[in-house]
Amino acid sequence: MIWHCGQYDFDTSTPIIMGILNVTPDSFSDGGAYLDPKAAVAHGLEMVRAGAAIVDVGGESTRPGATPVTPDEEWDRIGEVVAALVEAGICVSVDTRHAEVAVRALHAGASIVNDVSGFRDPAMREAVRRCGCGCVVMKGEPATMQDNPVYQDVVAEVRDYLRDAAAALEAAGIDRSRICVDPGPGFGKTPKQTIELMRNLHEIVHLGYPVMVAVSRKRFVGEA
Repeated sequence: MIWHCGQYDFDTSTPIIMGILNVTPDSFSDGGAYLDPKAAVAHGLEMVRAGAAIVDVGGESTRPGATPVTPDEEWDRIGEVVAALVEAGICVSVDTRHAEVAVRALHAGASIVNDVSGFRDPAMREAVRRCGCGCVVMKGEPATMQDNPVYQDVVAEVRDYLRDAAAALEAAGIDRSRICVDPGPGFGKTPKQTIELMRNLHEIVHLGYPVMVAVSRKRFVGEA
């Protein structure tokens, strides 16, 4: 399966590594470490040298309970970083829920939009429709998602949400080959729910899209 992301095509028959670059003061593992643009760019380049094919740049923390930021503040944090990494020839993904930020990042050369809110905003769907970028679909609301995550069947409910969100993107004119789905390990799920989801990851794979699985440094690993 080929995942089309702007000028980049990824063959998903082998694993593709994405490096996570949080340009925030409050992310889990590296909050505050890369707020300086030069430090952020240097770390992005280091991740590519270590084997990352994509660098995912985020200016708003998605840890549970994180405080939302405005689109302007988010762009102020990441704009220079995105531009520099693109200039270095790196495939840049922008992790944002804001259509305004996505548009500015795409204009700066980003190739992927990674939206934890699942492209529910029509403006976000329109932003990605007009270009050939890759789209990563997830479900999450950082401020409240860990308050009391309840599922009758976590695997079926996450699968069906991703299926419907991806279908909405296709209905909006985004080619299927541009869509990737992320079941969100640890996002809006207890460790037990996340482990159940990971044990049944084939149910997500059977949707027929590339699957992104961000499991590094997640609490459920320690619980397991």
